[in-house]
Amino acid sequence: MSAEPQASRVRVAPDSDVELARSKKPRLASDTTAEKVQDYTSPQTRPKSELQSKKSKRKSKNKKFALPEACSPEDVLWHEIKSVLGPSVVGKAIEEGVEYESPFSFHEEVEVVVKSLSPSGDAVAVAVEERFSSTPWAIIVPLALPGEVVRVKVYRNARMHSVADLVTVVTPNLDLRDDSRVQCRYFGRCAGCQYQMLSYDSQLTFKRDVIIKAYKNFSGLPESSVPTILPTIGSPLQYGYRTKITPHFEAAPKSLLRKKQAEKTDKDEVTEQPDWLKIGFNIVGKRQVLDIEECPIATPVINQALTSERANIIRKAYTYKRGVSLILRDSLDPTISLPPETVSSDSSQVETYLSEALDKHVCITSHTAKIRENVGGFLFEYPASSFFQNNNSVLIPLTEYVKEAIFPSGSEKHRPTHLVDTYCGSGLFAITLSPYFETISGIELSTDSIRSAQHNVSLNKSLRAIPAFNNLVLSPSATVSTLPTVSEPNISFRSGTASDIFSSVSSFPRHETVIVIDPPRKGCDEEFIRQVVKFRPAVLVYVSCNVHTQARDIGMLLKMVDEVENNDSGDGELKEKRGRYALESLRGFDLFPQTGHVESVAVLRLV
Repeated sequence: MSAEPQASRVRVAPDSDVELARSKKPRLASDTTAEKVQDYTSPQTRPKSELQSKKSKRKSKNKKFALPEACSPEDVLWHEIKSVLGPSVVGKAIEEGVEYESPFSFHEEVEVVVKSLSPSGDAVAVAVEERFSSTPWAIIVPLALPGEVVRVKVYRNARMHSVADLVTVVTPNLDLRDDSRVQCRYFGRCAGCQYQMLSYDSQLTFKRDVIIKAYKNFSGLPESSVPTILPTIGSPLQYGYRTKITPHFEAAPKSLLRKKQAEKTDKDEVTEQPDWLKIGFNIVGKRQVLDIEECPIATPVINQALTSERANIIRKAYTYKRGVSLILRDSLDPTISLPPETVSSDSSQVETYLSEALDKHVCITSHTAKIRENVGGFLFEYPASSFFQNNNSVLIPLTEYVKEAIFPSGSEKHRPTHLVDTYCGSGLFAITLSPYFETISGIELSTDSIRSAQHNVSLNKSLRAIPAFNNLVLSPSATVSTLPTVSEPNISFRSGTASDIFSSVSSFPRHETVIVIDPPRKGCDEEFIRQVVKFRPAVLVYVSCNVHTQARDIGMLLKMVDEVENNDSGDGELKEKRGRYALESLRGFDLFPQTGHVESVAVLRLV
């Protein structure tokens, strides 16, 4: 472990081109302009007339600031700030109308001590110097760790907090920080990763803490109703795992582009990368692009393709009239026909053909091309522009966990026979769980995703009829499930909205039905939750990419159920008593190692 943090491994705040912490609004590029629009600088920098009238204007000023939407990144950060400063302290500041009165001026440098990590991975700190102790205020800074003393440069003041650049680590937390772990030369400048200096065990611990705080702050549930959060399931790959990246670049400045066109050199091949051309990802906190030649968290196939994609863009640098967002997705080779157009009687030839189809990876760079992935012996095909999880290595542990949650070993309870996969996408859960249910219905708003799911059912049915395919995907070392399987499950998919999402499954026996919920980041709306409560299946599995909206939704669901069971609901449709849910388990899954992001699986069972 290095005794000193390596300054080159963390971004040093420049004097004139300051950057914004991750997940915050980008600052203006010009420092001069930024100072002009700065609403809340320190009292020392304000004109006397402004200080005299600040109390009378305080209320009107505060009206200009809209409070964050519930469960938004800003709202999540606000809860973290209240936790660090203390709810009573924050409440007093709001009551006095001084929650926007920052003690820090624009670009002021200050030493702070880190108190916690926010769910985004940014540190929440407070000033060390005694002169700031009379004004409770948080400072948000990237790349710092709990217990560290760091020097920062403030560039934005907001409600009860300032956002700052990390200048240097004064006192590192050597129990956590080891900069020799960093495997990316862009770490600290690229906005993609936050945790490369941490051990993987520490990353998983911090991600578990995110789930704990989410349920404390957003579920509205009593502590007794929330089970102990289980340890986070790690990704089998911590680097080289990401199967999709979307680097981007801006077109040449218009004046330069016009000059090239006038000289008729805009179509000439460029031999060297122009200084203005940056192909990559956003700099931390800025809408400016950092030039990236490789991404260590992306798969090797993607990094190989990135080199050639960059070369092509450089050659055609002056032909682009506007910025472009690229797509690079790791895929099994979709040009290999599956199922085979003809099945040879020679089983060895068939196995060789299928082996190549399951092993050969290519990088797809067209938004409209087909992607093919293998998840535990099930193949999924979908358009490159569609959503699919970007870490294939963790999908087997995830789908296996969901299966074990539905069918716990040693359970004597009646086995469910029906599955409803809501927000089903291309059919990930419906298809991987299909051997264990008699009837499955996938429901999805996107008609394109429905078509992909229907195709994937047909594709896997055809492949499973080929003995050589089963020999390849069911290796002797694979864990064999002891659950009895269904040879011909009835699987259907339909497009549905929140208002009628369960109309197609109203005939399903609710005591034998499982619902899997896997919504986008915004979570579920109230009407969807209401329909779940009305249907009341035996088991609910909520898979979430946003643990804060998951906590909110589960709290809402359990509250609705309690109202029905207590006869407090005024909604006639929800009057029938059907039993309460127990929140049986909560567990995080790390789909994005080296980042602050965590996904969560909640299991609820009717009791």
